[in-house]
Amino acid sequence: MKVSELLRTTARRFSRAGLHYGHGTHNAREEAGWLLSSVLGSPLDPEAEVDFRNERKIQTLIRRRIRERIPLAYLLNEAWLGEHSFYIDKRAIVPRSVIAELLRDRLSPWLAREPKRALDLCTGSGCLALLLALTFRNTRVDAADLSSDALAVAKKNVDRYKMKKRISLVKSDLFNSLGNRKYALIVCNPPYVTARSMRKLPKEYRHEPAMALAAGTDGLDLLRRILGGARKHLKPHGLLICEIGCNRKTLERAFPKIEFTWPETSDPGSVFVLQREQLPR
Repeated sequence: MKVSELLRTTARRFSRAGLHYGHGTHNAREEAGWLLSSVLGSPLDPEAEVDFRNERKIQTLIRRRIRERIPLAYLLNEAWLGEHSFYIDKRAIVPRSVIAELLRDRLSPWLAREPKRALDLCTGSGCLALLLALTFRNTRVDAADLSSDALAVAKKNVDRYKMKKRISLVKSDLFNSLGNRKYALIVCNPPYVTARSMRKLPKEYRHEPAMALAAGTDGLDLLRRILGGARKHLKPHGLLICEIGCNRKTLERAFPKIEFTWPETSDPGSVFVLQREQLPR
């Protein structure tokens, strides 16, 4: 079978199966392309013949994706943010964050110079911590998470990128184990799914650790603690950049005195930026 034919039939099977996307792809065609590229290598040659061994591997992955509704990232142990790939398995949430888009421009115009020290709070797989270290070549990064399982995945990624000297993994319930450390920059993609939404999650999302998603009745359980504790751990004029999904209106109603800045991203209103001085005392 040619690559073009296998790509077409795979996308058709995914579409007919009614799969849910959002773990690195948006539709059946993208999902099929990712699967084939991971197995066959990229870029794909549409006219190339797929050998029996690779076709059998691809067919096995297709069946598991359809039957078990496992996110493709977990089946491949691979996730992407921009041009960078990361190891992933079910111990951590699949990497996805629009904060990565802001890092392409080095957080301009909010960050005037490269931070000496940064924190990735709720680091999960360590993807944002690694993007910080790759973007700012002289920055030391602390990557904190409450989950020992997630930190084990993050360690694999830190080792893969040979960043052990610049990224420190810390087991911490938000800021609790960070002592008096202060940062010029804190980024965070915390749990923010409401209790109602958790009950309605597609099967694909139920393969992810619930603690990496669930955030109480209104989705702000973690965000309240983050906003309450971030000021203590930011240097003067330091930045807090936080992802909140679709909770903008709820957040602004809960904190009417805070003037949040909402950068332009592919998911408008899902990330805010605050300076230390804007945070509650």
